[in-house]
Amino acid sequence: MRDLWSEGLSLLRYEPTEMRIRVRQGGRVIADTTRAALVWEPRRVVPSYAVPVADLSVDLARSSGEAVPAPDGILHPGILHPGIPFTAHSSDGQSVDLLVGEDRLAGAGFRPDDPELAEYVVLDFNAFDEWLEEDQPVLSHPREPYHRVDIRRSSRTVRIELDGVVLAESSRPTFVFETSLPTRFYLPREDVVAELEPSELRTTCAYKGRAIYFSAGGRENLMWSYPDPLSDARDLAGLVAVYDDLVDVYVDGELRGRPSGPVAQALQQEFGLV
Repeated sequence: MRDLWSEGLSLLRYEPTEMRIRVRQGGRVIADTTRAALVWEPRRVVPSYAVPVADLSVDLARSSGEAVPAPDGILHPGILHPGIPFTAHSSDGQSVDLLVGEDRLAGAGFRPDDPELAEYVVLDFNAFDEWLEEDQPVLSHPREPYHRVDIRRSSRTVRIELDGVVLAESSRPTFVFETSLPTRFYLPREDVVAELEPSELRTTCAYKGRAIYFSAGGRENLMWSYPDPLSDARDLAGLVAVYDDLVDVYVDGELRGRPSGPVAQALQQEFGLV
């Protein structure tokens, strides 16, 4: 079976959008455009926004920092997960700084050599305070149009064990099927028998919202929950999920294999599970 998604990772790709995209930093509008494009550098899992240079309200300058080669990582073909810095580029082009008032945002822009993007600059999502798609804030990174998150309630029985000890068991789980990612199992909190100890870790998902974490079974940050998820993920509110990379998951009594493959391994690397 051909994995078309993985094959596409080897290419520099872009997708125009008609959404109004605004970028702000320190209360100042950096860009305001209806001519943006989503850009995936080779091996990048998530896209970045590129905006026409003409729609920037600040100046660009040749980067003051040294180029950072994109790492091969621990994987083949070296998938670049969201934790890999923006400045690690996997396509030919020129890194640029953005001059925002008295501040110089080093390496916050990238001018790909691709002629179709000659008038554009790709922007580092994390370099700026706020991104808006129309009037809606964007969390974590731009969403891509080919990524699905399907949330489905189920009557199958899911049991979670760690070293033979049951942490949770439920006959009313919610399954999350997300493009290219391992299936995750979300359970009602009352079906978790392990003691959940709140931790300080917080993460943000572009599709689900802000997550809080719990330690359980002697492992830190093993489980997470979305107390107030984004509207598209509202069915996950208050449910608890677990890193099935670290535990044994039984579905209707059958033990599932641990998540594997290059994308699962990239996520394990990003979140320090390997």
